[in-house]
Formats: sequence, C-alpha cells, structure tokens
Amino acid sequence: MSRTPGRPRAFDRDAALEKALREFWRHGYEATSIAGLTAAMGIRPPSLYAAFGDKRKLFSEAVERYQQTHGAFSTRALAEEPTGRQAIERVLREAAVNYCDPEHPPGCLIITAAINHGPEAEDVEEELRAHRIAAKRAFAERIESDVRLGRIPADTDVDGLATFYAATVQGMSRQSQDGATAEELDRVATLAMQAYPA
Repeated sequence: MSRTPGRPRAFDRDAALEKALREFWRHGYEATSIAGLTAAMGIRPPSLYAAFGDKRKLFSEAVERYQQTHGAFSTRALAEEPTGRQAIERVLREAAVNYCDPEHPPGCLIITAAINHGPEAEDVEEELRAHRIAAKRAFAERIESDVRLGRIPADTDVDGLATFYAATVQGMSRQSQDGATAEELDRVATLAMQAYPA
C-alpha cells in the first residue's frame, strides 16, 4: 500500500534504529545483513533505505545512538566526577555492570563492531577508532587535571596511564563477551585502580 503525503510512517523510527543498533552490536558491521536488519526492525528493505539511507549510513546513526544511550555512562562519569581518579574508577565500575547487562548484547559496540573486517569496511573501523581515541584522550585529560592540581605526582606518565585504562576497558568488553560476570569485571576494576598513582 502506498504512503500518502503527510501520513506517518508505518514504523517507529527510534524503535527501528534501536533494533538495528542491537543487530550491529550482536553481529558486528560486516556480518550484519540487510535481511537481518529488516527482519529485526520489522520493515522491508525499501523502508530501510527511505528512512536511513544505506547500511553504512544506518550504522553511523546506530553508533551515534549508542553513544547517546548505552555508551553514555562513560562520558557522564568523566564529566561529573570531581577528580580524575574518581572519574576513571566510575567508568570502570559502570562498564563492569553495563557490559554484562542481559538487557542488551554484551560488551561495547564501539570496541567490537569492526574487529574483523575486509578492506571495503575500513572506513567503519576508522569511524570506531576515532571514538576510541577520543575516549582515551578524555582519560588523559582527567589524569592530567589530577597532575596539574597536585593530586598525583608531576612525573606521572599521563599518556601511558590513559592507554592502560583504555586497554582495560577494551579487555573488559571482550571478557564480557566471553562470559565474565559483572562481579568478575568489577574485580578487574579494583585491580586496575591500583595502578593509579597515590
């Protein structure tokens, strides 16, 4: 049946986008097919293309939605906590819970959605890498603020410490996909915080 001008779409765009996000999260960019997306979203391919463009554009929109919803805990923690130490610890503690939440696929979409890809999806990996680099930079900024305010030693290896915590978060994501529990990942967070300078 054709759609008349001014008539609302036959599907909820936000709900459809959330379902697409979860498909990409569960299977990764390349392994997620248009058929799989349309089945999950409850729409036909022409509706997908009309509403979102192609698969690549849909993926970018799904990543943006992820950052604003499921992945927003990290940004909030880094912005809200009074010290770098508290901010990074909160990121790790909340990642332990978030990555194991049974309400959605395990781990982090930004970390896992393009681990294995062919040359034609290199731009997808670049997009996700940019998000990961930005997250590591945010860690470094909070650590640097602790140095500047005299909370930790002036000779602290800020970049090395930021890379360590970024690697910890990435490892926690992988561990959650391998079946680690929130309690196990919280112990990782506890151990990781021992590396933060006194």
